[in-house]
Amino acid sequence: MLVNHFISWKINYYLSTKPYQLTGLSFLLFPLTFNAQEAEKDSISATIQTVEIIGRRSQDYVSDYSFAATKIAMKNKDLPLTLNTVTKELINDRQAFRLGDVLKNVAGVSNASFYNQYSIRGISQNEEGQIINGMRTRQYYFLQPMTSHIERVEVFKGPASITMSSVDPGGTINMVTKKPLLNDRYEVSLSGGSFDSYRLITDLTGPLNKSKTLLYRFNGAHQDGKSFRNNVNNNGFLIVPSLSFIPNEKTSLNVEMIYNEMNGNLDRGQPIFGATARKTDLNSTPISLNLGAPGDFFKTKDLTLMGSFAHHFNEHISFNASYMKQFWDEDTHETRTTNSFVPDISNNPVPSLAMMQYLERVQHWEVDNINAYFNFSYKTGTFEHQTLLGYDSHIWEKKNGGKQDAARGFLMKDGTVTASYNPANSALYQTMMYNGITIPKPNVNPFDLTSGALNHQGNDYSVLNIINPLPTALTTTHAVYVQHLLTWKKFRLLAGIRQEWFQDRTNYKKPEESAFRNQKLLYRVGLTYSVSESTNIYGTYLTGYQPQSNTTSLMPGTSGFTGGISASLYKPLISDLKELGVKTKLFAKIDASFSVYEINQKNILINANNPAEPDQLIQRGADRSRGFETELTGYILPQWHIYAGYSYIDAKVVDDSNPALVGLAKENTSKNSVNLWTRYNFSAIPALKYFGIGAGILYQSKKIPWFTRSFELPAYTTLDLALYYAVPKTKLQLALNVNNMTDTSYWVGAQNYLRLFPGAPRNYLFTATYKL
Repeated sequence: MLVNHFISWKINYYLSTKPYQLTGLSFLLFPLTFNAQEAEKDSISATIQTVEIIGRRSQDYVSDYSFAATKIAMKNKDLPLTLNTVTKELINDRQAFRLGDVLKNVAGVSNASFYNQYSIRGISQNEEGQIINGMRTRQYYFLQPMTSHIERVEVFKGPASITMSSVDPGGTINMVTKKPLLNDRYEVSLSGGSFDSYRLITDLTGPLNKSKTLLYRFNGAHQDGKSFRNNVNNNGFLIVPSLSFIPNEKTSLNVEMIYNEMNGNLDRGQPIFGATARKTDLNSTPISLNLGAPGDFFKTKDLTLMGSFAHHFNEHISFNASYMKQFWDEDTHETRTTNSFVPDISNNPVPSLAMMQYLERVQHWEVDNINAYFNFSYKTGTFEHQTLLGYDSHIWEKKNGGKQDAARGFLMKDGTVTASYNPANSALYQTMMYNGITIPKPNVNPFDLTSGALNHQGNDYSVLNIINPLPTALTTTHAVYVQHLLTWKKFRLLAGIRQEWFQDRTNYKKPEESAFRNQKLLYRVGLTYSVSESTNIYGTYLTGYQPQSNTTSLMPGTSGFTGGISASLYKPLISDLKELGVKTKLFAKIDASFSVYEINQKNILINANNPAEPDQLIQRGADRSRGFETELTGYILPQWHIYAGYSYIDAKVVDDSNPALVGLAKENTSKNSVNLWTRYNFSAIPALKYFGIGAGILYQSKKIPWFTRSFELPAYTTLDLALYYAVPKTKLQLALNVNNMTDTSYWVGAQNYLRLFPGAPRNYLFTATYKL
């Protein structure tokens, strides 16, 4: 106990007086939680990181520090914003293998579909990408990434545009990868469970030389799995090696590679029929029903190379730099609905017959990210200063060779295909009979949703009538930023400005190349006041800016014209956040945060819900989200962990081209949500000392779909349970996770009558883990 108090005092002393140096500890990574006995064993002198080089030792749900939010090592309770963190320990206890399984633990965050797309504080993500170690990737929109190589997932609420470019107004999700440790650690786990799912995961780390200046870590994962949904596979392969070099206490370097292959399907959701306003039966079809064909596939290959370097010139000046290079390739064959029912000869929808289309898409992307900054620490009288001067660039290139070919529309008697049906010229169309109803003949065989109907699910089309090479494109963002942290007595003032220059080039390196530019000055200010050693109050104001890049707008049909046009068609997304909050400790063991906020966003880019052009985009005027959040993380007892949160969201449409929408609730947003996960280890009871139990509850109130307001998704509550057992006298640990224990029927989100996203029925996963 005395050692723990002494080390805690030393940490606080060095953080306040010498933030660049800490001697005698066996770790370098913030967040700074650790085991005192392990700290005593190591004699290496180490530098407190400003870029994460060495892995985190902590073994609990609490993460005390963040780096990515401000690019300086700050305690979370000192940040003038809401930061939610899910550590690898919570990820492992819940067996959260995909990112969506991780984020259901975070207050105010919900997955509104099967895609890797989330609503944060009622604001749906606009970017197609993911932040990894504070740097943006591209094209993670559809299949959720694996998490076996992730140390923690951080969710910064509100636009974080000062230190990270092009981020979503609701919040930013940052995945921090596992870094090497100073001591040997080996771990292998094997899992199997429902839906024929099997996983193999390995995590190896340690020093490569006696002086422990060269360290390694290797994470790998493989999954073969199906789904409760028909014709859906979830197969993946991941390898992540990394090396850290720390020649002395002032210099450190980390390099890592992420190679990820995913072979699955684009699951567009469950279709229903009986599309009658306020009378629609969500159970008119089974939740397993998927319109995709057995031969469909979504294959991606992703190679990401990253490097981070830090050097402290002295106790006042340091330099940090990071670089990321990503290569991303896609090959997709997909059968899906056009978001509409087949019309009859009079152009009335037949609500049991889904209109279908078939697509083949190939894409190639390359991404470059650079971030470099100087950090200056100094004093003027009683004021302490920390000034950050930085530059970053983000370059996203859509390479040559991409395409999106499609079959859809209606067959004409002359053998041609038209995109839409016009009843005034009905005599010109080929026709067919369906249950005594005459309908124009679709190019792709429609899908009969009635119970017991015989459907041949295949690539059944007459003509591949839309042949579109994807235009090459280059999107670049350059920015310089200044951030200043001023500390005076119990006050901390965090302020920053960022000047950003954006350029979008369509048909890059082609004779018909065109370009447009825009720029924006962003700023933020936040004030924290320490009421006591354990309690802070804060207020903050942030501005956000997100150009409508050609990532999505160059897909064929997105602008309403075949082939797409430049993103210059769309105004940039602008946003701001106002927030007040309290961060404190309850009973000296539980970190608690409480916040109220308002987020405004303008120029929202959404799907036009046009059956003739299913990828067409339009812009909405403005949305506003107001709410309250609270989160509890820590220990009720030494052997009893808890992670819980509550969110209240009042999100409304405040401006729209359709006046009827103004003042109505935002789509796919639950007003109230509750999340709870807790684990209890029976270590104090001799007969049960090798056992532990876990339980989780998730509640979401009702919500409305994206593209229709004529029905609601009901509120739901799910219960998850887990049992843990450490086999005596071995290094083997066993775990059984049962999700949706009560087999509740529920839907996490919906777009319209033909795209609902049901939650999984009761399922289990058994995991055996061997640790050394």
